[in-house]
Amino acid sequence: MGLSSFFKNLFGSAKETANEVVDQAESAIEETKITAQPYLEKAETFLEETVTKAKETATPHIEKAEAFVEDAVAKAKEVATPYIEKAESIIEDVQAKGTEVINNLKDKTNSSDSKKLENPNKKEEDSE
Repeated sequence: MGLSSFFKNLFGSAKETANEVVDQAESAIEETKITAQPYLEKAETFLEETVTKAKETATPHIEKAEAFVEDAVAKAKEVATPYIEKAESIIEDVQAKGTEVINNLKDKTNSSDSKKLENPNKKEEDSE
């Protein structure tokens, strides 16, 4: 019996010790939460202020960048417009000339076909 009571006392006291350690850890965690709360609030406030300052600082630069881009696009349009108009004019001229050449070729083909139809034996006579 002495041996079994020894083990019961040993493991029983270990269980009590473990419970005490858990209770102390829980207390330490709660104290840490309470102690850290003001620092967390300060960090949150600091972060909010930093973000606000960054937005305030960046806003004028963003506005300047937007204005610069708008000016650059407007200047590019101004510079490109004469070239675009000239290219359009050239394309129109080429289309007109191409149409004219095609029509001339059609006329020549039609007139030579009609001559052949009118005098089909003329080539045979000329070649003899």
